[in-house]
Amino acid sequence: MTPVKRKQRKTPKLLSEKDLLKIEIAKELGIWEQVQAEGWGALTNEVCGRIGGLVHKRLKEQRKTLSP
Repeated sequence: MTPVKRKQRKTPKLLSEKDLLKIEIAKELGIWEQVQAEGWGALTNEVCGRIGGLVHKRLKEQRKTLSP
Protein backbone atom coordinates (compact mmCIF):
# COMPACT_ATOMS: atom_id res chain seq x y z
CA MET A 1 0.00 0.00 0.00
CA THR A 2 1.30 3.46 -0.95
CA PRO A 3 1.73 5.93 1.92
CA VAL A 4 -0.48 9.00 1.82
CA LYS A 5 1.42 12.19 1.12
CA ARG A 6 0.47 15.15 3.23
CA LYS A 7 0.90 18.71 2.19
CA GLN A 8 3.68 20.25 4.17
CA ARG A 9 3.42 23.86 5.14
CA LYS A 10 6.40 25.87 4.12
CA THR A 11 7.44 28.38 6.69
CA PRO A 12 8.56 31.65 5.14
CA LYS A 13 12.33 31.95 5.15
CA LEU A 14 13.76 35.18 6.47
CA LEU A 15 15.84 36.86 3.82
CA SER A 16 19.41 37.81 4.62
CA GLU A 17 21.06 41.09 3.70
CA LYS A 18 22.68 39.41 0.69
CA ASP A 19 19.36 37.95 -0.47
CA LEU A 20 17.71 41.38 -0.35
CA LEU A 21 20.65 42.88 -2.20
CA LYS A 22 20.45 40.19 -4.90
CA ILE A 23 16.75 40.92 -5.39
CA GLU A 24 17.41 44.66 -5.59
CA ILE A 25 20.12 44.14 -8.22
CA ALA A 26 17.94 41.72 -10.20
CA LYS A 27 15.23 44.38 -10.32
CA GLU A 28 17.76 46.98 -11.48
CA LEU A 29 19.00 44.66 -14.23
CA GLY A 30 15.43 43.95 -15.32
CA ILE A 31 15.56 40.21 -14.69
CA TRP A 32 13.50 39.99 -11.50
CA GLU A 33 10.39 38.82 -13.39
CA GLN A 34 12.41 35.95 -14.88
CA VAL A 35 13.73 35.00 -11.45
CA GLN A 36 10.21 34.98 -10.01
CA ALA A 37 8.88 32.86 -12.87
CA GLU A 38 11.76 30.40 -13.31
CA GLY A 39 13.95 30.71 -10.22
CA TRP A 40 17.57 31.69 -9.75
CA GLY A 41 18.75 28.48 -11.41
CA ALA A 42 17.37 29.58 -14.77
CA LEU A 43 19.87 32.44 -15.05
CA THR A 44 22.97 32.15 -17.20
CA ASN A 45 26.43 32.02 -15.68
CA GLU A 46 27.14 35.46 -17.09
CA VAL A 47 24.13 37.03 -15.38
CA CYS A 48 24.87 35.22 -12.11
CA GLY A 49 28.44 36.52 -12.24
CA ARG A 50 27.23 40.04 -12.88
CA ILE A 51 24.86 39.87 -9.90
CA GLY A 52 27.57 38.38 -7.67
CA GLY A 53 30.05 41.04 -8.69
CA LEU A 54 27.61 43.83 -7.95
CA VAL A 55 26.68 42.29 -4.59
CA HIS A 56 30.37 42.07 -3.66
CA LYS A 57 31.00 45.65 -4.78
CA ARG A 58 28.08 47.05 -2.78
CA LEU A 59 28.91 45.09 0.37
CA LYS A 60 32.50 46.34 0.12
CA GLU A 61 31.25 49.93 -0.22
CA GLN A 62 28.97 49.47 2.79
CA ARG A 63 31.86 48.18 4.89
CA LYS A 64 33.97 51.23 3.93
CA THR A 65 31.24 53.65 5.00
CA LEU A 66 30.68 51.84 8.31
CA SER A 67 34.32 51.59 9.35
CA PRO A 68 35.98 54.63 10.98
